Amino acid sequence: MSGTSAGWAGMLEWLHRMRHTSPVHYDERIRQWHVFTHAEAQRVLADAQTFSSDFSEMIPTKPELAAFAKSNFVGMDAPRHHQLRKLVTQAFTRRAVDQLEPRITAITTELLDRVDDAAQLDLVADLSHPLPVIVISELLGIPTADLPTFRQWADALLSTTSGGAGYASDVKVIENAGPALAEMADYLRAHARHRQSHPAEDLTSRLIAAEVDGERLDEDEIVGVAALLLIAGHITTTAALSTAVVILDGNPDAMADLRVAPELLPTAVEEVLRYGSPFTQTYRKAKRATEVGDRTIGSGEIVTVWLASANRDGAQFADPDTFDIRRAPNPHLSFGHGAHFCLGAPLARMEVRVALRILLDRYPLMTLVRDGGTPAYPTVGAVTPRQLIVNLGTG
Repeated sequence: MSGTSAGWAGMLEWLHRMRHTSPVHYDERIRQWHVFTHAEAQRVLADAQTFSSDFSEMIPTKPELAAFAKSNFVGMDAPRHHQLRKLVTQAFTRRAVDQLEPRITAITTELLDRVDDAAQLDLVADLSHPLPVIVISELLGIPTADLPTFRQWADALLSTTSGGAGYASDVKVIENAGPALAEMADYLRAHARHRQSHPAEDLTSRLIAAEVDGERLDEDEIVGVAALLLIAGHITTTAALSTAVVILDGNPDAMADLRVAPELLPTAVEEVLRYGSPFTQTYRKAKRATEVGDRTIGSGEIVTVWLASANRDGAQFADPDTFDIRRAPNPHLSFGHGAHFCLGAPLARMEVRVALRILLDRYPLMTLVRDGGTPAYPTVGAVTPRQLIVNLGTG
């Protein structure tokens, strides 16, 4: 294949070269550090006392960004990060997610039923995007009829490009996404006000009723948390499920093994996450001067942690460029590490596992025809095609 796959291969070559020649590297062009090895990436992500996730002073102060900046706990440090994260953690525990499996199975089946008479499907449009959006929307109590609008907002927010590189370019993307953020905030604010007077058994109602150190969340905080979950709650699953089909198509023996031994799906999903990292990088900022590897990172300097590189580090993984659905243990960093480990990881794993099981069982002759050529969300480092045409082999 070309497009997404070719770009991914080129990036992996660069990451391999940097991992071996300059594992902790300062980029003079964008004035940022890059960390490429698993050990040092894990160390940076685990040390929240030294490396901050808070870039709020770099984000433009605009009214349409206020709600998101106020409650984006992904970009916060302790103690506020812990306080806000704790409010939503219980909705994503392994036990809570296990209870969602029948509903995830039903949604997957319903989505595939819609294209059952077709010889092909677009995996992105028909399954890997709508599945997680429906799941997270139902958790928040948002009407599924409004989901197409949310896809438009998500695409506007995450597909905007700045023409630059590094964290500064991502800040520009956030600034350019202001109109879409404003529309989403208005919608979620109206939804929160409706739930204020008409509470239900959903996460939005629980956020309204919740207290942090004896204080209720204000409206902007509720809107911001809901928006974060809607955006972050679907893009990882969309990327991982789409990538899984691409990888399995290129590894037919692994696909055949999963058809006859679906009990291998949990380790296969972990290997998909490692081998085809949904997000290529994340960022931190040094709170004080510190040593990483044999380099000194100064106070206030930005660090790009290359998750995709850490996940291919031969010092951590045997035969790192081999896709092995039986690989265990598999300490990949695709969901992060430490205090900011992705709280939606159990849900993403469940969604990908259930969807793959149904796809493999339902379409024994499924093959990939082509991908959409370009990553859907390049500005947040998500490597996933905009389109993924799959031949169902039913004709």
